[in-house]
Amino acid sequence: MTRGQDLTRQRVAVLSDTETATGYRLAGATVIEASAENALQRLEQAIVDGGYGLIAVDTGLIADPAAATARIMRGRDLPILLPIPSLRDAFASDTVDAKAYMGKLVRETIGFDIKL
Repeated sequence: MTRGQDLTRQRVAVLSDTETATGYRLAGATVIEASAENALQRLEQAIVDGGYGLIAVDTGLIADPAAATARIMRGRDLPILLPIPSLRDAFASDTVDAKAYMGKLVRETIGFDIKL
């Protein structure tokens, strides 16, 4: 922990693209919107500004946030950088069957299938 950090006032944020940001906001998360071009700059600014204990980073914007910010994180314990899968990648037609994925989520959540 760097000098002067108050652990009782640490916030959580999600670094996300504009399209996905709305979903995170609806879930109540603080969102730092970024594009592929400015994602690293936005993340570094959030680290320097302080106040965040955890920043979840969309891997579609920054594949390895810990490696990308190693220099600026040197000597800091916070924020913890948590890579989260990009929704765009999760639902890419060549990697995942979105219908099967959503069906699995519904089945696990409510215990049975719903067909529309």
